[in-house]
Amino acid sequence: MKVSIFDVARKSGLSVVTVSRVINNAGTVREKNREKVLQAMQALNYHPNAAARSLARGKTGVIGITIATLNDSFLDTVVKEINDGLKAHQYLLALFISDDDESDLHHAIFQEDRVDGMIMLSPLSEVRYVDALTRKRIPFIMIDNQQENTPAPSIRVDNFRGGYLATKHLIDLGHTDIAHISGPEPYLSSKERVLGYLKAIAEAKLEPRIEPGKFTIESGYEIGDHWAKSGTLPTAVFAADDMMAFGVMDAFKNHGLQIPRDVSIVGYDDQLFATQLRPQLTTIRQPVEEIGRHAIDLLLRCIEDPNEQMSRIPLQLQPELLVRETTCAPSKSIQVKQ
Repeated sequence: MKVSIFDVARKSGLSVVTVSRVINNAGTVREKNREKVLQAMQALNYHPNAAARSLARGKTGVIGITIATLNDSFLDTVVKEINDGLKAHQYLLALFISDDDESDLHHAIFQEDRVDGMIMLSPLSEVRYVDALTRKRIPFIMIDNQQENTPAPSIRVDNFRGGYLATKHLIDLGHTDIAHISGPEPYLSSKERVLGYLKAIAEAKLEPRIEPGKFTIESGYEIGDHWAKSGTLPTAVFAADDMMAFGVMDAFKNHGLQIPRDVSIVGYDDQLFATQLRPQLTTIRQPVEEIGRHAIDLLLRCIEDPNEQMSRIPLQLQPELLVRETTCAPSKSIQVKQ
């Protein structure tokens, strides 16, 4: 026979109201009575119904997170960090894959109080989400927001510094012909990495070379293949993400080029395959653990006190250059297989 809250009340010698307050962590219960209830629950092996407990608290116990794609190990790692961190706070994480062509996506997420709060990870439809969440009065934060002046608490990595560090590393190795493959224009992170690249190039009095990419292996391959076929190879490449860097590496290998002897390559994000392919990719690492920790802290503060005036200045975290096997000093001669 299933144990009920009434059984716990009888076992503890206290009222059902007191037991309910203990279950819902109310601060109005004497410590002595709290211990009696907890002991009775343990003796009876009683586990409160999660749905009933959520109803009593006026909360769902669910945090939602939106991401644009599952084909990105960096985003996957951020989601895992947040999921693991939320477990300690007894929250479940609901994952939503956003489709920027689906104009009414937010209705499926935000209707009927399905979540206590939302985390928006790299949202391209930022304005649409902000408006919907604000109307529904759902606490939310942004990670890698795509507008410079977002009206919500947000967490960003210093992409300008990341772009600068990647380019400065290649300059310090002695490279003077350094090409940058940029990310898609809608992304603020793409623009900031370009600016970091240009800053380092200007300081070294070099000529910039920028090719627009798409954050995909295919776009990196096409650009690298074109350089090799047209005889316009740079001596070093800074790709705005690791996926494009992998594509460039593949194209260069197919043309008989050796990395890094013939061309040095730096990526961005420290994706899963950065250390699993050979040579291992030199890249810019984003602080995933810090992102997850700060995201949870910010959102839970918003949930616990909706009236708290959260800072609208983005929390900016610092990237790190990881030097591995795809960069070295420039070679004097490059042999290209046509």
